[in-house]
Amino acid sequence: MPEDIKVKNCQYIDLKQVVDEKDGVLSIAESNREIPFEIKRIYYIYGLTYPKALRGLHAHKALKQVLFCVNGSFKLMVDDGLNKQYFYLADPNHGIYVGPELWHTMFEFSDNCIILVLSSDYYDEVDYIRNYEAFLAHVRR
Repeated sequence: MPEDIKVKNCQYIDLKQVVDEKDGVLSIAESNREIPFEIKRIYYIYGLTYPKALRGLHAHKALKQVLFCVNGSFKLMVDDGLNKQYFYLADPNHGIYVGPELWHTMFEFSDNCIILVLSSDYYDEVDYIRNYEAFLAHVRR
C-alpha cells in the first residue's frame, strides 16, 4: 500500500492492465478515466546520463500532469509550499498526478530511465513559475 499523500493537488495513478502470459502486459491510460483530465500533450524524457541531472525545478499555475517511469527509475519531489513529499517511480503502471501549484523536481535517474508525461494543455511559458520564491509568493496569495 503506498504511503499517504501529504501535499495538495497530488495523487497516485494506477493504470488498468491487460496481462497476457505469453505476449506481455498492456497498460491503459484514458483521458478523464485513469487520467483525471483531457490529455492535450504527451512527451517523454530520456538520455539522462549525467549522474546529478535535475529536471523540473518549476511549478505550473494551471497545468495538470501525470508522470510515469516507463523504464528504469527516478525520484520525484513535490512541494505545495507547506509540505514536501518524495516518491520513487519505477513501475510503468503506477504514476503520480502533479496538479497545479506544485513545485516539482525529478532526480536520481537510473541509466535507462524514460519518463512519460501526460499533460492537460499545450506548452505555454506563461503558465510556468520557474523561481522558487515566486512560487511561494504565488501559493500564499
